[in-house]
Parts: sequence; structure tokens; C-alpha cells
Amino acid sequence: MACIYLLSTSAVCANTLELQFDEKQEPRFTLNGQTVLRAPSDGLWSVATAWSGNWMRQWVHASPQKKEIRGTTVILHGTISLPSGELVIRDIYTREKASLIRGQRRFEWKGKQPLEQLTLSIQFDMPGTDLRPFMPGILYYGNPSGNKTNPRAVPVWRGEPAEFAIFEDHRYPMPFVVLESPKAKQAVAVHTKPSPVSGGNHLDQWWSLGLENSRTQTRFVLYSGPIGYNKQRSVAKARQRQSMPYPNAWITMQPGQIIEKEFLIEAYPVAQKGAGFRAALYTSLDRYKPFHYQRFPKFREIIESKYAYALSRWTDRAHGVAGFCMYPGRDNSIVMGWCGQADSMGYSLQVLEGKYLRDPSIRDKVQKLLDFLASSPIRHDGLFPVEYSLKQDEWRGGDPVSCGNALLSFAKAIETARHRQQFNTTRWEHFLRQVCDRVAQRILNRNWNPVSTNEAFWVAPLVRAFQLFGNDQYRQAALKAAQNYVARHVSMDEPYWGGTLDASCEDKEGAWAAFQAFFELYKLTKDPTHLEWARHAMDVMLSYTVVWDIPQPPGRLADHHFRSTGWTVVSPQNQHVDVFGVMYSPEVYQMGTILKDKRLQDLAKVMYRSAFQLTDPLGHQGEQIQHTNFAQSGNMSDVFKLRGGYSETWSVFWITAHFLNAAAKFEEMGVNLDE
Repeated sequence: MACIYLLSTSAVCANTLELQFDEKQEPRFTLNGQTVLRAPSDGLWSVATAWSGNWMRQWVHASPQKKEIRGTTVILHGTISLPSGELVIRDIYTREKASLIRGQRRFEWKGKQPLEQLTLSIQFDMPGTDLRPFMPGILYYGNPSGNKTNPRAVPVWRGEPAEFAIFEDHRYPMPFVVLESPKAKQAVAVHTKPSPVSGGNHLDQWWSLGLENSRTQTRFVLYSGPIGYNKQRSVAKARQRQSMPYPNAWITMQPGQIIEKEFLIEAYPVAQKGAGFRAALYTSLDRYKPFHYQRFPKFREIIESKYAYALSRWTDRAHGVAGFCMYPGRDNSIVMGWCGQADSMGYSLQVLEGKYLRDPSIRDKVQKLLDFLASSPIRHDGLFPVEYSLKQDEWRGGDPVSCGNALLSFAKAIETARHRQQFNTTRWEHFLRQVCDRVAQRILNRNWNPVSTNEAFWVAPLVRAFQLFGNDQYRQAALKAAQNYVARHVSMDEPYWGGTLDASCEDKEGAWAAFQAFFELYKLTKDPTHLEWARHAMDVMLSYTVVWDIPQPPGRLADHHFRSTGWTVVSPQNQHVDVFGVMYSPEVYQMGTILKDKRLQDLAKVMYRSAFQLTDPLGHQGEQIQHTNFAQSGNMSDVFKLRGGYSETWSVFWITAHFLNAAAKFEEMGVNLDE
């Protein structure tokens, strides 16, 4: 049967989202004959006309009074009658593709006096008791790990009645919410077109998007300002470990004023549990097209600037102590992995020397750097101290994230040095072998049971070490670890988590750890199953990526005309954006090449080049870009003054090293980001 793209007909193709209407002209969305979304029983249109108890009150409802069909467009007309006048409402529904219907709701106030303490809404119910929520950058299938470790620090969703999770439009890196039904093997997404709301009680008040739960269904909601989560009304996720009050988010409509809000409804079958978010993610990419990398600083400019700044962190002392310091100056600590990334310079400078960096001292720096870092004492379990304090003259610390990061840098540096034959790698290779021997032995022990996704960072260096030295135990350990994480994470019963050191919850770094692990295995084996594992982890990781330029209020970000596209949200706990996506942008590009998806290639270019914004003429760049109502430093006493700020004091070395590390990977791939 040929597809018939009418909004209300039973003669449609399989997997086509269909819009039908009941006797009250209320819309009902169906997929393969099953209702997946419907208007609330109170009526399609609902507004709250008062506030008390710090939340919306006095709801008034209405149903459409007239329906028009113009080709494949449906128009619904109606009014909500209030004591002081009529609120005229119009919905327009238009098909965009088989799985996607666009809606636009229009509110027009016909009263003669301002309509105060008003809340506008868009609401649709999805039936089911097994529905699992996904909110990009915010809520990953309920954030079960965050719920176990610190439920006060993150939004959580337990599937309980009267639960809700509603957040500002500008908090979403990809503006959509998904509900997945494992039982029905289908998912519904509501996408929003983010916008500030006219007449807001607060100066920088935006629409909000989220979910409200009941016993038999979950409601998608868009409100003209109210937010809340974890059963706390009118609060913002504004601090690292706590919320802050965000009260009285009503609006006032003036006589004759019109307010419109656009949204999209998407529904599709889901072949595998835990994959319900993926179609919506690519719909969001297609809607916002965050692919215009040419508007950002150029590749060569970034490399030269970051290297010049790196030199200000270089220290070379007696007894072979040499490296790049984690903080500004030369008298603090040399740190491997996570925040320091001094180790990665041993690889990147080898690759970038000559073509991009003309500094005759680079080879000497690389040799001294890795020789010194290889002196870190290795523990019996394979962990090793990653921080060398220049003041205390001692090694300390050590964790799977940082150690795994550092070990991969050693492996890449050895690979590159063998090819170029310019370095003595004896100490580097001994260090890599010693660590891999102990890590492989521990992973292959039947009692190995990692707490989180953090130990996935061991997989890539184990694979590289297998290729370098031929020890099959390394390959076996890498495969076992990867299989462990597939079994735990792909269903999203336990989303990827624990990849950062300052948050114990779902995070993009955890997804990156798994993606890196699966992708390295795929490049080793060419097994398509490993590629599918990598695609899933990559898609979770990409859901933290901002795909639109979030307008900023007056502040540091507005001063610089900051464009947020390509930046990445840290985690459900730390709700700022950072440059971390630079680190894995080359792998995203590679996946685009393998999958023949140019979107991924262009997105990777944007992720790299956009993140150079806010770098000053001296090469300095901070972290913690406050695109939403969230902060971790500075004056955090007023929630309404957080957004638009920029904490530049947390200027750790990874913000420099990641750019050079990624640049080296792009160079080895033969990719010029200026083309």
C-alpha cells in the first residue's frame, strides 16, 4: 500500500504517526493502530489563572469548538472563557514526515484588562505504566545511579505517582523529551522550539518542558515558566549539590497580546530496550543543523594559540622532573589524565611538530615529559599516582579514569615514536607493559566487578598495548571489560555513569568511556557487533551536545557573543557546559566516515572549533560556562543572576591539552578542519 500522509485516516503506512479526533474534536495520536498520545481528559487546552502554595492554581480547561482541514493541515479553534474576558486559542497541526507532526499553539487575550498570574500550557498524555524518561543532559532513564549515590544532587525519576521533572527550555542541549515503553516497544518524543516567554514575571523567564507522572500515564508538559523536580515545586537545579527557589514564574498577558509556542510530536517503534531516545536525537540534529563550522575560529589558529599557552605551564627541574602544570604558573602540580592531561602532550606534540608547530625544543620536551611520567610508582592493581606535587616533591592520587586516560596517551606516544624513530621509548614501554599486565590480570579475575563505567577507560590502552606487544591477555581483558559494560548499559537500566571525578551519576564522560572502549575494539576486530555497541554509547554521549545557540542575558557570555552550539553539558549534577567534547570530536568524525553520515563529520568540526570561544588573546580559557540557571563558583546567592556568567578561574590544563590531542588525531586521520 502506498503511504497516505493525511493527518486523520486509517489508510496509512506502517510506523506512520497518525492524528485522529474523537467526538469532542480532541486529538489522539496513534502508531500502528495503537494510541500513543492523547489530549488530557480535562480538555485539550488548559491554563492556570492564579498562584498559591508556590505553584499554579485555578485551572480552567476547554475543548476545540471548530475543526478545519486544509490539505494535510488541521486547524482547531476554541476559547477559554474567564471572568475578565476570553482567551482565544488556535492549534495548527502539520505533518513534517511519517513519524513527526508539528504543532503550533496560539493564545490571544481578548480581555480589556491585563490577565495576571497566568500560566499557559501544552499538555499531552502517554498511556502506560512502564514508561521510561529521557531528557538530554538532564535525566537518563530516571538517573538510577545518581539516585543511589546522591539523589539530592541530581534530578531522579522513580516512576512514582505525582512525580514531575520540568526544566527551563535553555537547560536542554537538545530540546526534546522522550518516553520509551519497553512493553509496547515504542517511544514518543515531544520536541520544543525554545523561547523566552513574553510578559514573564521574571526578567529572563523562559518556557519550560518536562513530564508529570500518574498511576496509568505520564504527561508531557510545556509551561510558560514553572519548573521543578524531585517533588520540589518552583525550584531550579542551580547548584552542584542542591536546588534553589525559582518562585512565581507566572506571566501577565496584555489586552490584544498574542503568544505562540511551537512543538513537535514524534513516535516510532523501538527495536531494542534502551534505544528509544536515538531517533529523537537525530531528529533534533536534523531540525537544528548544528553543522556550520566555518563561523568559528580556524584549526591552525586554535593549535598555535593553545600551544603558546601550554608553554606557560611547562616546567623543567632537576632530577628529571619535567611536565606541564595543571594550574597557571610553574609551581603547582603535574597531573596525568582527567583534569591535567600532561601525558597527552607526549603524543600530540610529536604529531603536530613541523606542520603546525615550529619549535625545535619539542622533541626534548616530549622525551623528558614521558620519561618523568613513566616514573610514577605502579600499585599491585595497576593504578598509579597521577599527580606529582612540585611543592611537596611527591606522587599522589590515582583512579581508573585518570590512569586509563594517561595509559592511552603512553600507548599512542609509543606508536607514533616507533613510526618516527626519534625517541627512546624504553621507559615508556616498560611503564605501559607493567600497568597493562596488572590491569589485565585484575580484569580477567572472575571476581572483577567494577562499580561504574569508569574502568571502561582501561579498554582502549589494553587494545593498543595488544597491538604493540602482542600479549593476548591484553586483548582478552579488553573484550571482557567491554562485554561487561554492554551487558550493564545498553538496555539503559543502568545508563553509562561515573566517568568524572566530581559527580557520581550519569555523565557524558561515562558514555565516552564506553564509546571509546567499544570503538577501539571495533577498529581491532571489524566486528559489526562492536560497531553497534559503539553507536549506542556514542548516541548517549552526543545527547549532551548543544545543537542550538542559546540566547544569553547581559553578562560575560553576551559580552563575547557566545554561541553555545557544539559545547557539551557536563552531567545531570553539573549543569554547565564545557569544552570536553573536543576530546572525542575526532572519533565522532570517524564514526561519520564509517557510517557514511556527513552530519556526524560536520558536527565533529563544530564541536572542535566552537569550543575555542572565550579564549583570550593570551591563550587563557576557563571552564564553567553558565548557559542556564546553574553555577559552581562566584556569587551564587541569586538564582536569577546565574545565567550568562562565566567562571574563568578554573583554568585547568585539560582545557589546553584536549585541543592539541584532538588536533593530532585529526591530523593523523588526514582531516583538515578548515576545509
